Amino acid sequence: MRPYSRRRALTMAHRAYVRDLSRAADLAIGAARRAAGEGEPAIVTVADVERLVRERYGHEHVERSHAAAALRRRFHHHGCAADCVTDAYV
Repeated sequence: MRPYSRRRALTMAHRAYVRDLSRAADLAIGAARRAAGEGEPAIVTVADVERLVRERYGHEHVERSHAAAALRRRFHHHGCAADCVTDAYV
């Protein structure tokens, strides 16, 4: 069995945080698209991502800048510019 490594533990915790932010952004985008009416843009906010990371993944403290960066990455990945609006660029 490998001995405890503080550096390895911090690295893994950071990876999990980044992964959870991406997943929360994906969930927020999906929920906003489902909630949007016919011909209306989906509105995805950084607060939605922050809330999902806290509620679903148990992170007590979420930096707004981290949530906004994750939302911007996933916004581009999903091609949301055509049908979504976000405050991640403010």
